[in-house]
Amino acid sequence: MDIKKLQTLVVDALEDVKGQDIVLFDTTHLTSLFDRIAVVSGTSNRQTKALAASVRDKVKEAGGDVVGLEGEDTGEWVLVDLGDMIVHIMQPAIRQYYRLEEIWGEKPVKLGAAKRKSTLEGQEAAAPKGKSKHLAANQEQEEAKPVRERKPAAKKTAATADGEAKPARKPAAKKIPTGATVKVAVPKAAAAEAKAAKAAKAAAAPKRATKAAAEGEAPAKKVIRRIKKTEE
Repeated sequence: MDIKKLQTLVVDALEDVKGQDIVLFDTTHLTSLFDRIAVVSGTSNRQTKALAASVRDKVKEAGGDVVGLEGEDTGEWVLVDLGDMIVHIMQPAIRQYYRLEEIWGEKPVKLGAAKRKSTLEGQEAAAPKGKSKHLAANQEQEEAKPVRERKPAAKKTAATADGEAKPARKPAAKKIPTGATVKVAVPKAAAAEAKAAKAAKAAAAPKRATKAAAEGEAPAKKVIRRIKKTEE
């Protein structure tokens, strides 16, 4: 089995049983016996045994080989030998005492990067030939639909008796004959205001004194009486 696929299976199996502080190291530059070492902590004997069983079962289901399984009796330190990879499942006190990270931890492997790389390789192998390896390039883009051009709105026309459509015309203004008297309606308020102004102007003008009043003669009635007496 490919080492990248194997390390992904191991990490998934450890995460399924809630393994703590999972670390992975590349050991190809240190020994020729194996390529990877994984170290994980279990809080109890029961959990360490469950972690080892999860790794064993998952690797076997994927078609991998399990060379050996040691330490299940005590459960303090369980070792799973997968040939190209060794998994150390330890309780926290044992892990702190032996410090395997200081011995094998020169080249740590990031778990997220290892998972993504293994997943991408599996997708590339499953993809049909002739297509781009990039996932986005495999998706066919829909053809762009042409945008419909809008026609200019037709002018409104008035239908004639013959059935032909002619452009509608505005009604012509009525012509006023020359010399005709045009009555203009004046608002009532304006007419009342003009009438009041005219009355005020007439009241302000001084009255003309009659000739008889200026000469100090008697009023007209007394003059008439005098004329009658002379005639008698």
